[in-house]
Amino acid sequence: MNSGTPQSDSFYDGTPTAGDLEKLKQEEERLSSMLASIRKQKLDVLRSRPLTIGIIGFGRFGQFIGKAFTKYGNVVGTSRSDYTKIAEAMNAKYVPLSNLESFVMDHELDVIVVAVSIVSFEDTLKDLVPHLKKKIEKEGAHACPLIVDVLSVKEHARNIMLEYLPEEADILCTHPMFGPDSAKHGWHGQRFVYERTRIDKMLLDPSDQLVRRDSDGNFLDTKGVSHNIHDNSEAHIEGMDRVERFLSIWEEEGCNMIPMSCKEHDEFTANSQFVTHLMGRILGAQGLQATPVDTKGFQSVLKLIETTHSDSFDLFFGLYKYNRNSMDTIVKLKESMDQIIAKLLQMEGKSDTTLTGATKSCL
Repeated sequence: MNSGTPQSDSFYDGTPTAGDLEKLKQEEERLSSMLASIRKQKLDVLRSRPLTIGIIGFGRFGQFIGKAFTKYGNVVGTSRSDYTKIAEAMNAKYVPLSNLESFVMDHELDVIVVAVSIVSFEDTLKDLVPHLKKKIEKEGAHACPLIVDVLSVKEHARNIMLEYLPEEADILCTHPMFGPDSAKHGWHGQRFVYERTRIDKMLLDPSDQLVRRDSDGNFLDTKGVSHNIHDNSEAHIEGMDRVERFLSIWEEEGCNMIPMSCKEHDEFTANSQFVTHLMGRILGAQGLQATPVDTKGFQSVLKLIETTHSDSFDLFFGLYKYNRNSMDTIVKLKESMDQIIAKLLQMEGKSDTTLTGATKSCL
């Protein structure tokens, strides 16, 4: 039987006959109804056990995700600036960053999302760690929140969190590939990339986001070492449940959920996100302006400039500095430009020796 052919164990054997289409439509309707029922049950579970989510970095992006989180749970924001009124307007709490200890200790946080810039991430995490350790010492390992990053570079975030966070802290690496501008009308269809990194002190395989087990049902870590679930089953199950409840928020908001290792993410984004920002910055530096005779293509160029310049230069710098693949992208771009210039000169019957030193340095 062709595995790509629609089939139902109850009636369809792969050979089309009269009436099969109607039966398949009925089966499709049944499965759609079942899926809708499951989604409702998921939402009921999510809302019956609401998470309390802390957000460090309650600026524009932190507020953007925080507003959505309030539909499913409790939100506590903290930042350098005073966003008390904004937090109250979205039914959230606000704690000044100067009182980070209270933020961690006094609000029974299930999750902490670190929503600061790439360049501020390491220092912010260092400031957070002593308070996490204090909470663990005072209340036990179970009281440590799940730590989530939302950076545009993933290997850097992963390495920093594994280096500094106490081993009791579960880690989830994520990249919501959208923001307040691109998703101002909702999150439906927006890409959300994530890696389950560490649960209950166990480092999960970054290339396989399914939890692996051996033949006896024990969990396998990244080195293939077997861990008996019964040794600490409650902590592991609770940790996995907390991760899934947090991911379900993004799923319920309509995101396209993409499990992916941090390494793969950075390889892909160097040739997509970074090169987009790089070209936008290069073209923006030309001072290009709209004209009365703009083509659709040129209008797209201006839109690219506008989009990339709406983000801070700190973000662009972070995409460059903290993705080890970015310099390769720059080198390839320069090589491609050299090749195109050489081809133009060749067709004109010239060589690059005819270029002035100033022109060569620009190229």
